[in-house]
Amino acid sequence: MKKEEKISIGGQAVIEGVMMRSPEYVATVIRRADGTLENRVEKFIPTAKRKKIFNIPVVRGAIGLYEMMKLGVGTLNWSADKAIEDEKKAKGQKIQDGEKTFFQKLVDGLGTGAVLIIALAIFMYVPYKITDLLKRFETNQFLFNLSAGIIRTAFIILYMYAISFMKDVKRLFQYHGAEHKSIAAYEKGLEMTVENVKVQTRFHPRCGTSFILITAIITIIVFSIFDSFYYMFYTYPNIISRIIVHLLFMPAAVGVSYELLKMSEKYSEIGMVKILIQPGLWLQHITTNEPEESQLEVAIESVMLSTEYLRK
Repeated sequence: MKKEEKISIGGQAVIEGVMMRSPEYVATVIRRADGTLENRVEKFIPTAKRKKIFNIPVVRGAIGLYEMMKLGVGTLNWSADKAIEDEKKAKGQKIQDGEKTFFQKLVDGLGTGAVLIIALAIFMYVPYKITDLLKRFETNQFLFNLSAGIIRTAFIILYMYAISFMKDVKRLFQYHGAEHKSIAAYEKGLEMTVENVKVQTRFHPRCGTSFILITAIITIIVFSIFDSFYYMFYTYPNIISRIIVHLLFMPAAVGVSYELLKMSEKYSEIGMVKILIQPGLWLQHITTNEPEESQLEVAIESVMLSTEYLRK
């Protein structure tokens, strides 16, 4: 591929594989238990690219995150289903064909709902509750949200660190490293070989880990500004009401975070920007691991499939 044909791509690690997204296609490649590679390629053009009305700063980021979450969860579930198939084959169990029944979909939905409730409890309710118990920032909403935000960010980092010791997560983080290395090689216009990809850095400024950290910081600012105005006229009767109101402003915080992440990539060579993106890169020491060559092969195949239309 010629260097001038290079386009922006991004990805996600999945179970025993990598999903890679280019401007027009999403390609997911996984390694099955027998060592073979299986792929799934889908046409995908973001709403902001298809409809100009949504291609405005902040709005495109919020919509893009929703689309990527939906796409990411769907891809992760697909890879998980394939892993379950391999596990059942190894045990000699029957593999169920066809779509899931209504009951199975209901159970999956309830499980997802439970995960969201637990996440809200840990990363929003508990930080607010701890800050509220301190009884020091009742009249200063900026300091209240700053305290809660610091606690929330600490919880996020501790959570990532804790799960990084799990065997399956370690392997997932290896694929995350393979994803970053393959993107780095592609962005440099190198031939996509294991040798070229292997020597690349596993840390990338345009990463979901960095995005989470930026969003955690932006929410402090957005929530502080809103609450400062809100408390001129009203007060929150309880923590639940605060969470509900803050959730309404999350799309704005996400949209701003998206714009900052894109800007940090564009101006990554500027000294001040380098300092600002460094915490996100540090955090990737937890969320990425050095991949095996077989995992690099999967990531390379995913890159090649997602950008194949350019080479036609």
